[in-house]
Amino acid sequence: MTAQLISKNIRHLRALRGLTQEQLADELNVSRSRIGSYEEGRSEPPIHMLLKLGEYYGLPVDVLIKNDLTKSTEGGFIDIGNQRVLFPITVDGSGQDLIEVVPVKASAGYLAGYQDPEYIENLEKISLPFLPSGKYRAFPIRGQSMLPLKEGALVVCRFVESIEDVHNGKTYVLLTLNDGMVYKRVYKTSQGLQLVSDNTDYKPYEIPLSQVLELWEFSASISTQEYAPHELKLSGLIHKVNELQSDLKSYTNS
Repeated sequence: MTAQLISKNIRHLRALRGLTQEQLADELNVSRSRIGSYEEGRSEPPIHMLLKLGEYYGLPVDVLIKNDLTKSTEGGFIDIGNQRVLFPITVDGSGQDLIEVVPVKASAGYLAGYQDPEYIENLEKISLPFLPSGKYRAFPIRGQSMLPLKEGALVVCRFVESIEDVHNGKTYVLLTLNDGMVYKRVYKTSQGLQLVSDNTDYKPYEIPLSQVLELWEFSASISTQEYAPHELKLSGLIHKVNELQSDLKSYTNS
């Protein structure tokens, strides 16, 4: 724990809230000079003050003391529960939004590391300026269940805060308790979520909502392999079949 990192974070979080040192001091019931001392690195806040700061900003103490929060350009960190946060947006030195990339070799460890701020901080990052605002992460495709996307491709997805925001028939990366990270077409059911592969060789299956740890909605894909003409035709057929299945579901549920 360094005074320099903590002072940067305290100063940055205060600025994101649009507060003066005096206003923050009033909120925390301490003197303005104490806030100034923390922000200037002349002293380190004791544990009870770190707890008070964490409670005020809705941040776990380990996030406050271990991570450079100045990389976030927004004040509204996403609270996922169990004292874990997901930073909405990180930026590089020029102010460009960055996207964390989960590499193939690390995808198996994502289930263990997804709630560790240090693990996420150490992921490589890319920039895709054409994406609208939101929190994005890139995930590797494994297997053949979502053809024509091939193994090794990356799907760039936007974080979904609530199951209520899931749209039937769209594709999502899900982090699940039993199956780890999966990429599927999703439909809401009375019992949970039905996960459907675009490759019909793989049977649909259902998981309860209690198994879902994270949801990320597809926004873009990055392919590392060229498609053959017959694969592009297959893609069109799969799209038509999925449209028909979606229409049929809507008709039977109406």
